[in-house]
Amino acid sequence: MSLAAMLHQGVGALGLELPADAEARLLTYLALLKKWNRAYNLTAVRDEAAMVSQHLLDSLTLVPHLAGIASLADIGSGAGLPGIPLAIARPALAITSIETVQKKAAFQQQARIELKLENFTVHCGRVEDFAGQFDAVTSRAFAELADFVRLAGHLAVPGGRLLAMKGVFPAEEIARLPATWRVAASHPLRVPGLEARRHLIVLERS
Repeated sequence: MSLAAMLHQGVGALGLELPADAEARLLTYLALLKKWNRAYNLTAVRDEAAMVSQHLLDSLTLVPHLAGIASLADIGSGAGLPGIPLAIARPALAITSIETVQKKAAFQQQARIELKLENFTVHCGRVEDFAGQFDAVTSRAFAELADFVRLAGHLAVPGGRLLAMKGVFPAEEIARLPATWRVAASHPLRVPGLEARRHLIVLERS
């Protein structure tokens, strides 16, 4: 099966309606990631078919949970995951990626330029030093939940939420959350083509 067919089938399985050019742009991003990965080691995943499921479709599982969110910060996204796929899938959503590693931020900037992502901004720096605020803040395998709220909690507007993309349900991490934060919701995420378990943990201030 071609990469385009895999992606199209996966988007359908997720029940998503994307802009007409979104799937083509997602594959352009994938090709750019593969090219840069040879020199910069942006991801340990080398196989393009695996990238479709583990990177693109995994990122897109967040789309149904973005209702009512106009601005989103993506923390420690490395190669721009989930931020860049989300920016392609939802052009009206303003996304800011905050990445400390220069080479990874440089790749994201190049992807932003080549994909003409007007709704995507890259900031190279420490998340704890960033001063802006957003409707929601997300991370994908960035840190354990207590560290996530400690480093990035200040980025959420009053009433805002943190969206932590996790693997298996992180019961022990939840138990270590500070008393000022609580789990508002948890959602199992099914990624087409991927057997591994995924969960979205939604956090809000207590």
